Amino acid sequence: MAHNDDAYGRMMWDCHRGIPAQEIVERDDGFISAGKSSDYFKPFHEWPPHQQESMDYVSGRVLDIGCGPGRHAIHLQQKGFDVLGIDASTLAVKVARERGLRKASVLNVTQISFRLGEFDTLLMMGNNFGLFGNLKRARWLLRKMRNMMSSNGRIIAESRDPHATTSKAHLDYHESNRRRGKFSCQLRFRIRYERYIDAWFEYLMVSRKEMAFILEDTGWRISRFIPETGAVYVAIIDKA
Repeated sequence: MAHNDDAYGRMMWDCHRGIPAQEIVERDDGFISAGKSSDYFKPFHEWPPHQQESMDYVSGRVLDIGCGPGRHAIHLQQKGFDVLGIDASTLAVKVARERGLRKASVLNVTQISFRLGEFDTLLMMGNNFGLFGNLKRARWLLRKMRNMMSSNGRIIAESRDPHATTSKAHLDYHESNRRRGKFSCQLRFRIRYERYIDAWFEYLMVSRKEMAFILEDTGWRISRFIPETGAVYVAIIDKA
C-alpha cells in the first residue's frame, strides 16, 4: 500500500505545539532507527560547530532546500538575509511560517527552477545533500541549480560519510547496494510517526571523495570541507 500521510510534518507540528514526538525511520531492508524531533528546533548556540561555522559562508539571497520547521532559515533571516525556505511537507512549512519565517513554500527539490528567481546561496543543511537521491538525479539538479545562481553562486551542503561505521547492519546494506551498482549508502526509506506513514524515497549519504565525484562536469567545485575529517561534514561548493 502506498502512503503519503506527511508523517514528518505531523511530527513537526506536534513538537511545535509542545507534544513530545519521536521520528521513526524505516529503511527498505527492515532496519529501524529513532530520533528526537526536538533536534529540528535547536537554536544556533546548540548547533554542532561545523554547522555554526558554515553560516559564515552564506551571502546574498538564500534558498533553503528542505527547510523543515525553519531552524537554519529563521536564523539567517534574523541576521538580515533574504531567505526562501522550501519543503515537500505542507505541515513543516506551516510550522516554519508560524515560527516566523516570512517566505516559505511547499515545494519538492525536483521542482526548483529559475522561476523562483536568482540566488546567491543554496542551503542543504541537516544532511540534506541526501535529497539528491542518486547520481543521475544529483547531476541533473546540480546543473539546474547552476542556472538559478548568481555569478558567485554557492551551495552549502551537509552530508555524512557512510563508511565511518562499524555496524554490521549498515555494512551489509552498503554491500548490497554496491552489488546493484549503487553508492554504498544510497538509502531507500520512509518516515513513520504514530499511525502516519510517508511514501518511500531515495536519500544519499556520501564520503567527501564520493561527493567530489558527483560534482564532476556539473559546473561546481568544492572549495572546502568543514571539518576536513570526521563522519559528519559540510561542503562549501562554488561555481567552477
